[in-house]
Amino acid sequence: MKDAVIQTPADPVVYVVDDDQGMLESTVWLLESVGLNALPFTSGQAFLQACDPTLNACVVLDIRMPTMGGLNVQQALKERGINMPVIFVSGHADVPIVVRAFKAGAHDFIEKPYNQQMLLDSVQHALQLGNQQQTTSDELTQLSARLQSLSPREQDVLLPLVKGYTTREMAELLGVSHKTIDLYRARVMKRMQAEHLPDLVGMAIAAGLVDPLKLR
Repeated sequence: MKDAVIQTPADPVVYVVDDDQGMLESTVWLLESVGLNALPFTSGQAFLQACDPTLNACVVLDIRMPTMGGLNVQQALKERGINMPVIFVSGHADVPIVVRAFKAGAHDFIEKPYNQQMLLDSVQHALQLGNQQQTTSDELTQLSARLQSLSPREQDVLLPLVKGYTTREMAELLGVSHKTIDLYRARVMKRMQAEHLPDLVGMAIAAGLVDPLKLR
């Protein structure tokens, strides 16, 4: 089995990286038997070259491979900012390696020869997690764009507004009238696409603008 050609399918992708040809083929067959799109690679380098960070994907990764081991591949993903769930498989699952893998953020660690259903369950869970992360990332990107659309004065109003300041307090803080504060409050709510103040507070928390424990 040759390394996979770069693809951009709409469906979730499971990258499989293993230098053991027999294990690689059997894992790909298992995943494809339940309708998953599995892309095989015989080395970590080939996988990293083909890996598409925009896909909803996870990787089933052998821990011990020549030239570039699984832990090094995992580290390379992190350095590239690719937050992809990693499922390690290994016939040499000694405790220190397992601990290192999980400390580095591994989704799962499965010993070879693995239980097929266990691997399938882990892959399905990883793909669900990856989809949630992608959705969250998209939402944060949209939220950031809305924040950047605020004028300087609207930004001045946003923080005290979500922190629970009254109209009077904001007027005194910014040196403007109550009517001006009401005007900017309405503008902020509209630009941020927030129907209610709690919605706006949730957006500010998600964007890291305020600490929820320090709100009034």
